[in-house]
Amino acid sequence: MHEGETVRIGIVGLGGIARHHADQFAALRDEGVPVALAGGMDIATEARASFGETYGVQTFAEADALYEHVDAVVVTTPNCFHEEYVVSALDAGLDVLVEKPLAHTVESAERIAATARAADGFCMVGFHNRFAPEVRTLKAHLDEGRFGDVYHVDANYIRRRGVPGRGSWFTDADAAGGGALIDIGAHAIDLALYLMDFPEVVEVAGTTRSTFGGREEYTYLEMWGEDGDGEFTVDDSAHALIRCAGGETIALETSWAANRPPETSYVLQGTDAGAELDRKAESLEIYEVEDVGGPQFADTSVRTDGEPAHRTEGRRFVEAVAAGDPPGTNTVDEALAVQRVMAAIYEAADSGAAVDMTDEFAVEADD
Repeated sequence: MHEGETVRIGIVGLGGIARHHADQFAALRDEGVPVALAGGMDIATEARASFGETYGVQTFAEADALYEHVDAVVVTTPNCFHEEYVVSALDAGLDVLVEKPLAHTVESAERIAATARAADGFCMVGFHNRFAPEVRTLKAHLDEGRFGDVYHVDANYIRRRGVPGRGSWFTDADAAGGGALIDIGAHAIDLALYLMDFPEVVEVAGTTRSTFGGREEYTYLEMWGEDGDGEFTVDDSAHALIRCAGGETIALETSWAANRPPETSYVLQGTDAGAELDRKAESLEIYEVEDVGGPQFADTSVRTDGEPAHRTEGRRFVEAVAAGDPPGTNTVDEALAVQRVMAAIYEAADSGAAVDMTDEFAVEADD
């Protein structure tokens, strides 16, 4: 594309998250970023009509028709359709931002990754938490070596009551590929590995549970999706220990529902310093010790400010499309590594034994 030329964005899958992306692109446009929402695609007539009326864009029942009108697409379909639309968009020469997880199975994720490596366009994966101001600040301190060697991360993404629409595609194993682990656990695993620079994972032990989703008396207090007519065939919580080649470990806890306080925290332990990152509170605490005038704990509360994570993600995507270069972050190979860890947790839960990952985990360098 030529410098300053407007990037035309299309969205495939016109549900709730599609509207969130559309709103972020509109905000970027209002800030002077040369981007325009140019169309949408969904197989459902009502979804097309509603989205088109709300955003004043043309909508299509077939993806190929949308592709003719755009420079790049955002894929926000149920997980089981990611491969179909990501691959077809890349084959059409478009750049793609696909919502996490990369796919509903490892095999599907591998096919997406293989296509992306050979494509003229790029595929960026929507792990938007990386773009939050407090995460970017923490990552900068990590890259500068302030924490020394980080050897453990507690990664927690826990809702007290937040199963997304029982009976919707979120709770259908065939459509989603899993439950809480593959939905919000994917964010926790990605962020932990990202903060540790994606070390090689060698062993995964874990368990999954379905404790609340099947209860008739389950009480909704917050949720993302709407109730559907299907069944609840997925996990609603997962606990895992992830061991890496250099001895680093990640302790994961994730749940859609639990009788405990909600939490979205990441606690890092390093040889020189530690930190607690809270995504919900948008806070960052750094823990150090010093011997200036006497031994002391030196704790720092870091205040950050900046635009919402999804907006920064959209900005980076648009800039990369305009430049004709991959964004250098949120790569398909990183997302594939997350997918393999999730699959290993499910395998460990089924077998009751730890899973050897030495032949499975690899993050390839970006071209």
